[in-house]
Amino acid sequence: MNLEILTPEKKLYSGEVFGVQMPGVSGSFEVLDKHAPLVSALKAGRIKVLKDLQNHIANFDIQGGFVEVLNNKVTVLVEGAEPVE
Repeated sequence: MNLEILTPEKKLYSGEVFGVQMPGVSGSFEVLDKHAPLVSALKAGRIKVLKDLQNHIANFDIQGGFVEVLNNKVTVLVEGAEPVE
């Protein structure tokens, strides 16, 4: 599935991923390939991007925002975010 992480200033991440874990306002959740359509609010926390089955990951600390899952594409819109090494 395709993932995009966007802030008002720039596109922080774009690419094909295996899954993504996000901090929802009611608790953390994970989106995998072919997930049902979804719109959810996100609280400040960490997004974990699972790039492949071997668990190669990228992490981003976010300030909160929203996520939309539609047609195997995940779009994360956040107030601010930065990559975590």
